[in-house]
Formats: sequence, structure tokens, C-alpha cells
Amino acid sequence: MRPNDTPESRNVRLLRVGEQMRHTLSEILARGDVHDETLAKHPVTITEVRMSPDLRHATVFMKPLLGKDEEAVLKALRTNTAYLQREVASRVRMKYAAKLKFLADDSFDEGSHIDSLLRDPKVARDLEPEA
Repeated sequence: MRPNDTPESRNVRLLRVGEQMRHTLSEILARGDVHDETLAKHPVTITEVRMSPDLRHATVFMKPLLGKDEEAVLKALRTNTAYLQREVASRVRMKYAAKLKFLADDSFDEGSHIDSLLRDPKVARDLEPEA
């Protein structure tokens, strides 16, 4: 830890490094640098990268385009984790190469579920202003 580090500056650093890793991973996947048949067939969106406080672990949230074959894409990413870690480490300058952990991003599904609940006639009736 640096002498002038505050909790706010550490949080900003975690966010900045996470965003840098997200861009790097997205670029690697978009270019097709990973020689994997499943990843070649399915465009993948890296929605977020959350870094651990020590910057040694990165949780990567992903979503295949249109949500198709999510499990297969997740398995392909996990199979190619070592290659992706090496590529990210060579492109993002950090003291340690972060260990990558891939997870499916369920936030879109949760948002759709909440939206459908709010559109339910029973709920919509309760949300209308009283006359």
C-alpha cells in the first residue's frame, strides 16, 4: 500500500485496472486471438471485470451475444484461461499477473425479470397514481 492511499483512491484504482482488463480481454476476443472453435462461433461481451483489493484476482463477467450457448462459451473461456491470463499480463502492466475467473453475467436476466414484474397488471395497478 502506498503512503498516500485512501480508501477512495484504492477503489478508483481497482475500477481503473478492472476497466483496463475488460478492454484488453474484449480486444483479444474480438480479434479472434484465441484459437477455439466455440469462441470463434460466438461473439462474447465482457460486461465487467472486478479486481480483488490486492489486484491478484480478477472476476470476469461475460455474456455471449444473444445469450446463446452460454455454458459452452463459459467452458471455452475457462479452458483457455491460461492463454488469456498470459495475453492480458503482457498487455496490461501490473506487478503480478491477475488470475482470471470467468462467470456468466446474470444482471441482464435480473433486469428483464424486474421489468416483467413491473409490467404485470397487478403491479401496474398499484403503481398508478390515485385519482
